[in-house]
Amino acid sequence: MDTKPSSKVSRCFTLHSTRFSYLFSFRSTSSDGIDAPLWMFWKRRRYIVVFMAFLGFFNVYSLRVNLSVAIVAMTENRTVHYDNGTVGYEQYFDWSSSLQGYVLSSFFYGYILTPFLGGFISNRFGGNYVFGVGIGTTAVLTLLTPLAAKAGVAVLLAVRIVEGIFEGVTFPCIHAVWSRWAPPTERSRMASIAFAGNYAGTVVAMPMSGILANAWGWESVFYVFGVIGCIWFLAWMFFVKTSPEVDGWISQREKEFILESLGRTEGDQEKVKHPWKGILTSVAVWSLVVSHFSENWGFYTLLTQLPTFLKDAMHFELEKTGFVSAVPYLVMGILLFVSGYLADWCQVKGYLTTTQVRRYFNCGAFLAQTVFMIIGAFILEPGPTITCITIAVGLGAFAWSGFAVNHLDLSPKSAGVLMGISNTFATIPGIVSPIITGYITSNKSDNEWKTVFYIAAGIYLVGCVIYWFGVSGELQPWSIEAQERRREQEKQEKQQSKPIESLAYTNKVSMEDEL
Repeated sequence: MDTKPSSKVSRCFTLHSTRFSYLFSFRSTSSDGIDAPLWMFWKRRRYIVVFMAFLGFFNVYSLRVNLSVAIVAMTENRTVHYDNGTVGYEQYFDWSSSLQGYVLSSFFYGYILTPFLGGFISNRFGGNYVFGVGIGTTAVLTLLTPLAAKAGVAVLLAVRIVEGIFEGVTFPCIHAVWSRWAPPTERSRMASIAFAGNYAGTVVAMPMSGILANAWGWESVFYVFGVIGCIWFLAWMFFVKTSPEVDGWISQREKEFILESLGRTEGDQEKVKHPWKGILTSVAVWSLVVSHFSENWGFYTLLTQLPTFLKDAMHFELEKTGFVSAVPYLVMGILLFVSGYLADWCQVKGYLTTTQVRRYFNCGAFLAQTVFMIIGAFILEPGPTITCITIAVGLGAFAWSGFAVNHLDLSPKSAGVLMGISNTFATIPGIVSPIITGYITSNKSDNEWKTVFYIAAGIYLVGCVIYWFGVSGELQPWSIEAQERRREQEKQEKQQSKPIESLAYTNKVSMEDEL
């Protein structure tokens, strides 16, 4: 009996099974020598950093969006029993719709001021410190928000602006952390897992804020999330160190693996001087900025307007809007894990270059978002439209394996500054989009909401085209030149110090001879 065909089928089945299990087993694709699956993150110090960063971004967005829900309870009519036995209705705060808009957008007035500064100081003082202080201070200010609101709307506006200032440093400085902790073949995965915290925070905070406000009053929203943020701050500052070199818990094997993959040696403390001319004239940098801006336009449009859209156009009850609004971000948070791992897998296996990974993942996501936003707006029926919105937002996770980690490809040493530049421009949609949407939907008609979705789809498409032609996943020439200049300068400094050391030694020997 001839067994060759069956053997051939068996080998083929085994090969494909191995590839499939490799892709979804969550085992390390690196050669760090640690025999443990990736879900056992505590076995690797760098993945403890990733897990803590995930929780950090959870706090970033829970502290940011809680007011969006709490303000409903703060301004809604409540039943009041007067001393004379009558019953009436009063608001905690009698704020007009326009004033509420200023309160909600005040966060971004502060947020846009510090991304660039965050990237700069994180390279000087360590991204872990800046990241921790930024979120920790925001948590403390969140605890003070009820007191600020009762003191007056001007005080509340000031507190929210300061919160935005401190949160503005978080995204740029986390890239300074990755530049010291993330091996090149694990950047997409590590960054995507951490950034998934944004959407986990949104998914949890929006419905939870409503539950807390109904059960214990609107003040409890700020107290609960503020305390959670403070607890995280203490844990982050204790467990996460600036780099593997100064981490007391990391194994020698993992430390060497990270340093070798980054092309560094233990004790290497380079002073970073950013090549500003190269950065500001780089096509790859500006295509990255456009991509970040495009993704955030759609994101902030839906984040701020989706509950209103569901109520006005889809005629949802107010109680359901918070839960339905959270679904797209839940899907995106889940897909971020998939996209990050898949991007690294394609790169490690040699199926795609780094440039191709960034291009295909980013532009494929943008193109899909364009299509589903247009379909959802065209149909404008509750079931199909919500499904299209969920798919569009969810597929945005693949874009985060493109532009969101591209800074590290172009220049690891300047990644924090590059993220600061792109995030500064990407904050503009958070300020402009709600205002434009408010003007467009003044009559709350279906055609007006269609226009909002078409604008978002158009911006996705523009971002797709520009990033496709301008993207690069390679270390840029201006970054290489800057590194070579730094090394040459360090070599000269060492050579200049040698005569001094030699002279000191000679004098010491002469004195000993005389004695």
